Order: sequence, then C-alpha cells, then structure tokens
Amino acid sequence: MKNSSKGASSSSAAIDRKTIEKNRRIHMKALCFKLVSLIPPSSTDSSKKDMPQIDLIDHAANYIQEQRKRIDELKRKKDLLTATVLPSSINNTTKDDIDIQLCGDDQDTITSNVVVAAKATCSSSNASTKSTANNLLNLPILQVRDFDSTTFEVVLITEMNKDFMYYQLITVLEEEGAEVVNASFATVNDKIFYTVHSQVRAGVETSRICDRLKKLVS
Repeated sequence: MKNSSKGASSSSAAIDRKTIEKNRRIHMKALCFKLVSLIPPSSTDSSKKDMPQIDLIDHAANYIQEQRKRIDELKRKKDLLTATVLPSSINNTTKDDIDIQLCGDDQDTITSNVVVAAKATCSSSNASTKSTANNLLNLPILQVRDFDSTTFEVVLITEMNKDFMYYQLITVLEEEGAEVVNASFATVNDKIFYTVHSQVRAGVETSRICDRLKKLVS
C-alpha cells in the first residue's frame, strides 16, 4: 500500500510539473506575441512569417529603444519650443496646452513661424496687429517631412476659422493609404497648430501624398 501510494504521489507530482511547464510556455508565447505586435505592420509584414521568434523579439526590442530615443528627443524639442513660444502674458494658454512635435530639417522654419505668431498675438489685441501677424506667417502653412519610406509628419498652421483644412488633411491621408498614428493640436489665441504623424503601406508613393497635401494651401 505504501509503495502504491508513493508511486501515485510521484505520478501526480510529474503531472503537476508538466502542467506548470505547459502554462509557462503558453504565458511566454502570449508575451512574445504581445511584444512583436508592437512593431509597425509595414516594417515586418513581408518577412515576419519566415523570421525566427528570437529575431522577432530582437527586432521588437530594437524598435522600442528607437521609439524611446525619438520620444525623448521630441519631448526635449517640445520643452524648448514651449519655453520659447509661451511667455507668461499669453492669455488662456499654458505649457500643458502645447503638444507640438517637431523634427527634421525644417524645424527652424516652423519654430521661427511659431515664435512670430506668439509674439504677434501677445503684443497686441487690435485687428491691425493680428493682420500683420497673419501676413508675416502667410497662413495657412503646411510642412511635410518624410522620415523614411513609411513614416512622415505633417505640420499645419491655420487661423481659427480654417479648422476645416484639418479634416481635409486627414481625408487626403486616408484616401492615399496612410494610417494616422498620432494627431495633436495647440491653440495660441487666433492660431491653431496641428501635428499629424502617419505611416504608409509598402508601395504607396509618399511624394504623391505630399503633392496632394500641399495643394490644400496653394
């Protein structure tokens, strides 16, 4: 009886270990799937099926590190821009209201335009000053920056009564096969600053998208 009981106990322990190991593998597989799902579809669709799991995990880890660096850089530029654009005398606008993300070769152009707008709206409340600010900016302003073959950024600066242009911008992106992954805006008195980040599928011509977007303000 004792031997029989001991054998049953050993068998039960072995089954428990197998169950624990099975559950562990299922859990790890779910974690790996969740990690790999963070990678943008356009960058892995063509080769994901043929790529070993360890390579997919490495790819996901590298992508996360790249995005973390990019976020840190964008935050730094945002803080710098906020400190430059927002003096304490701007009414009804705080640092937390600004969410403009700038990067690329055209950063200085956009930054100088934003500074001009902020100074103009801050220095006077009369119509002639606002008109001067608009003339200096030549509103609306559209800047398109192509980071790589699949990701680009659009910055649109318009007057308050021109918010329909933002919806036209989104429509053009969707019609041309671009997926909007992030969109934000900031209001500085009578100006609205829109920032849109998009990704495009493989094979989509970003130059065509840029041409259509620029026609919105031409």
